[in-house]
Amino acid sequence: MQTLLADPLMLALLGIGAVLGPMIMLGLQNFSQKRTRLAARLASTGPNTQDGQTSQGTSRAQRLSWVQGLGQAVSPKGEKANSAIRMRLLHAGFLSKNAPYWYYGARLVFMISALILLIVMWPFIGDHVPLSGPLPAAIAVALFANIAPGFWLDRRQGQLQQEYRNGFPDMMDLLMACIQAGLSLDAGIGRVSEEIGRRYPNLNTHLGIMSLELRAGRSRIEALSGFAERLGMDEARAFATMLRQSEEMGTSLSATLRVFADDMREKRMLYAEEKALSLPAKLVVPLILFVFPSLLGVLMLPAGVRIHSVFYGGG
Repeated sequence: MQTLLADPLMLALLGIGAVLGPMIMLGLQNFSQKRTRLAARLASTGPNTQDGQTSQGTSRAQRLSWVQGLGQAVSPKGEKANSAIRMRLLHAGFLSKNAPYWYYGARLVFMISALILLIVMWPFIGDHVPLSGPLPAAIAVALFANIAPGFWLDRRQGQLQQEYRNGFPDMMDLLMACIQAGLSLDAGIGRVSEEIGRRYPNLNTHLGIMSLELRAGRSRIEALSGFAERLGMDEARAFATMLRQSEEMGTSLSATLRVFADDMREKRMLYAEEKALSLPAKLVVPLILFVFPSLLGVLMLPAGVRIHSVFYGGG
């Protein structure tokens, strides 16, 4: 027992367990209470609502709901504290109102799993880790597990932003064609959401949400503002502002969409030209580090052989 307590890694793990143990218990207790209330509500609605399809659809979410409960226990309290991470998750494609709790819970589970994996693998990798003991390694793993989900979230957000930018001009062309064919804006948005889903599935999701909001009676301005907020793009905000101004001033919607689509197409061309112009500057470092030394060696090799033969070959 004294040997275990003398190990800094065991002391660190005991401290982590003392801190995280009550949090995990609180999260599980919260999850159990929510599940009990949900079961009572389902029982009060009658047996017909609990069909097999609904049970299969929600079984996975129920099995993983403890992660949400754990995240709710460790997440900052208050709407203001969660607003920043909620916006990041929204731009990364996570639209649920409980997404921050899932994020905090998954991050904590990932950190605990990484520490457990370190404990299991330390007897095999301890001699090869360039750190002075298990305690710095545990701290490094915990920091990595705490920071890595944020990097993954930023990467996913960047990928979605690229998909939105690629699909926005096509969406504008389809919407303009629908308006010119005689459809209303609401019907055109619904039609575009059906056509664009195969190539741009994430953009189609947001279009479908906006179409459902319009059908449910939400005002067009609010639906467009929500669409722009979910995408987090300047182009989407400009699109919402343009449609609002067109509706307020009574201008032709078809002409407005044509001008905006041409502007979007021109911006996409300028973006491609900017990428092409920045390519030579990006190639400088690989050329200097890899190509130039090899080329220099090939060019200097005959001269080196000739110099060696002159000075050491006797003629």
